[in-house]
Amino acid sequence: MDGSRDFIQWLGQDMALKILMCLEDPSDLVRTSAVSRSWRHFVIANGLCKKLCLRKFPEASSFARVIEPKKTVEPVASGTDDSVERAGLEREHRAYASLSRDLTISKIENCISDAICASSTDNYPEESITNTLDPSDRVGHRASYWSSKGERNPSAPETLIYKLASQLCLITELHVHPFQAKAVRFQIGHPKVPLDLESDERDELLEVQHFSDDEFVWTYSSPEFPMVQENRLQTFKLPEPVLCIGGILKVELLGRHHQCQAIGRTLSPAFDVEMIDEWGKCTLKYDPERMCDASPAEMLEAESSSRSHIHRFSESIRTWEQIILNTFRGAGPVMIDDYDSDYEYVD
Repeated sequence: MDGSRDFIQWLGQDMALKILMCLEDPSDLVRTSAVSRSWRHFVIANGLCKKLCLRKFPEASSFARVIEPKKTVEPVASGTDDSVERAGLEREHRAYASLSRDLTISKIENCISDAICASSTDNYPEESITNTLDPSDRVGHRASYWSSKGERNPSAPETLIYKLASQLCLITELHVHPFQAKAVRFQIGHPKVPLDLESDERDELLEVQHFSDDEFVWTYSSPEFPMVQENRLQTFKLPEPVLCIGGILKVELLGRHHQCQAIGRTLSPAFDVEMIDEWGKCTLKYDPERMCDASPAEMLEAESSSRSHIHRFSESIRTWEQIILNTFRGAGPVMIDDYDSDYEYVD
């Protein structure tokens, strides 16, 4: 690109950063970095994909570092400090760009994979928490629901804890089929020590209700939602989508309920987390080779859509740049056909 026509050079780094930080979708920065090599360098050097991802999903601030497990890490002595820093910025750009894309295009589904335990069960196993995983209202000839023993203190909530389908899930809303429950609240977090229960240990945990809230760290608490006294599946939309790091969901309510679903996006197996401390700091693991779970048709559709977006975005960038340049020169606006550019596109 001709430097005299590059608005980033015209405006300077500070103003260009302010303009690009006005973008709402982090994936737009991937398209921006495809405009030219100099723009790609600018996006990566300033960590813009990470900054926008953190702005949209504040929970991602728990990632203390990013690693690519299958990448060979070169010793620091093998390169200059600048080359090591550049490699780190490139790695973060790849991880946060892919994370943003996955958080945007992954299939919306029920993210609950299993039940861990309930604070109490009135009649185990007929009224176990596992009944809440079944979308049907009946099992055989009897009703299917979880029922608590009840608390002496009527204001004390009953608690159910679920395992999510992935260490990283974006939860947007929750569905609960209540029975005589007045209100519900949701918490999201991770265990202080990894949960690695065999099926027989899990069944024993469900039966004896050996449960302590101190075994988990809750990093998000929803508002308290009032429940309609109707026998149907009710939807509770969170104020903002919440990135769950650690894969644990807690439901607090009074009474019994039939069913629970956490609706959102389960991220690709390419992403995993490793907890660094019990307070939530963790390592984001990104393995590009595992970004292959989508069907060929879905991958082809996503690739076609991405190329179309890049083309349209690049055209709009050209017009935007020319308008800014003309403003500085005192000239009037131009149509896009009037602009002949020598952009070099980067795959």
